[in-house]
Formats: sequence, C-alpha cells, structure tokens
Amino acid sequence: MAHGHKSNEKVVYVGDTRVKKGKGVQIPPDYTAFPGKSEAFIPNFLLKEWMVGCVVLVGFLVWVIAEPAPLGYPADPTNAAFIPMPDWYFLFLYQFLKYPYVSQQYILLGTIGIPSIMFGGLLLAPFLDTGKERRFYRRPIASSLMILSLVACVYLTVVSWDHYQHMLEKNGQTPEHHVREEKAKEAHEKGEERPNPLKKKPVAAIIEPEDPIMSTIQSQCMSCHANDLSGAMGPALLGVGNRMTKEEIVTTVTEGRGGGAMPAYGGDLSTEEIDQIATWLSKQTQ
Repeated sequence: MAHGHKSNEKVVYVGDTRVKKGKGVQIPPDYTAFPGKSEAFIPNFLLKEWMVGCVVLVGFLVWVIAEPAPLGYPADPTNAAFIPMPDWYFLFLYQFLKYPYVSQQYILLGTIGIPSIMFGGLLLAPFLDTGKERRFYRRPIASSLMILSLVACVYLTVVSWDHYQHMLEKNGQTPEHHVREEKAKEAHEKGEERPNPLKKKPVAAIIEPEDPIMSTIQSQCMSCHANDLSGAMGPALLGVGNRMTKEEIVTTVTEGRGGGAMPAYGGDLSTEEIDQIATWLSKQTQ
C-alpha cells in the first residue's frame, strides 16, 4: 500500500481472494435483471423493431409476388355496369369513405384528416407513450387503441368485400380478371394466342347498310351500339345473327334484357318495325 502523498512511493495493490476471476467472455446481465429498468429506445429497442419490420416487409413482398393484384380490362368510362374496387389492402379505407361524414363535402376529412391523425399517432406513439410497463394489459390506452384499430380494419374490409360480392350477384356479373383468366385458359387449350384486350379487332362490314330500316336502327340503337355496330355502352351487333335467332332478337327488342340494360321497345315500335329490325339483324353474321 502507499502512505502519504509522495509520488515516488511504491504502490502495492492488494487483491481480494473472495472475488474469483471468471473464465471466457464476460457478458453483462440482461436489463430484466434490474427491476424497474428498461433497455434504451435508441438504439436497442429501435434496432429490434427495424429487424422485425424487415422480416414482415419481406414476407409481405413474397405474398404480393405469389398473389399479384388482378388486372381488369382497360378503363371504359362508358361501361356503367363496372364496379370499381381497390386492392385488398385498401378495402377498409374504401369502405370507410362510403360513410356520410367522411365523404362528399367532408371528403378532405376522410382522405387526409383522419388518415393523417392515425398514421401521425402511430409515428409519435413511442414518444407519447413513455411508460416503462411492458405488459399490454397494464397499458390500457395504448392497447385499447391498437385493438380498436385492428378490429376496425378487419370489420371494414369484410363489409366492403361482402358488399362487392352482393353487387356482383345482384347484377349477374363476373369479375373482369376472372373473365380474362378463363379466356386465356381457353385460348391456351386451343393452341391460340392469348387474347389481348388492347389489340383492336378489325371491324366487319355491315350487311345491307342501304336497307330502309337502318333509319330506325340509327335513331333507336346506335347510341348504345355505336354507328358501326361495334358496341359502346351496349354489346356489338356485328355477328349477332350467329349468336341469336330471329325469334330471340324479336323477344329481346320487344321485352328488353338485363334488368333494363337493354330497354324494351314493345311500346315504342310497331310489331312490323320490330320484325324488320330482327330480320335485318339476323343477317349480320360477320
């Protein structure tokens, strides 16, 4: 030992035989060994969250690649029967915007205001909720908000999807991506080229365009079926003679079709005019 304050005195360190020297790497005890203490948010906790976030993101990307978003036909503003639907991960927001107080004159509140509050609160959660308690049932406010958000997202998604299925069943429609998949499968089985909706087909010539009944057809039919009969809001009439008999055409023109999609002309046209229209349309076999 050293005595006094002289710097040239010999210093002797006396060890304590009760303290045993450990072997190998000395690892400090975990933070849970100290009651009431917690690990630092930066960088310990934040690094763990980033690692979990990376794993979740990779899993999400794999899921999206394995089940890609379905593709419909090119946008057609004249198709009044089309039911717009977002991707599945936006269904909850799509349904949310149907409610009156977040749509119409309140659209900014629904599209910007409330989502900003939700995502802003999520970003600020680590700084607003600074409690050291780690058990979720002892953090009622944060846990309640988290559970409420999850339940709301699941509920809105299910309601939106059920409404979409109900509208398809009500209108007798098949989703566009299902139609494209079926047509592509049929073309593959026949050894034909995959159908391309962007590729325009050559328009067939109208048979007997000089027929006098054309004036009636122009005034009654071409607003929906186009001037060249290639179809607009309604289906194409070119080749209708291959798909329907004259009697079926008479019934369709007289009584209508598709729940009002094709209006009934039985009260607007005479029986003779309807017969002439059906006769002329039955000749359109190209």
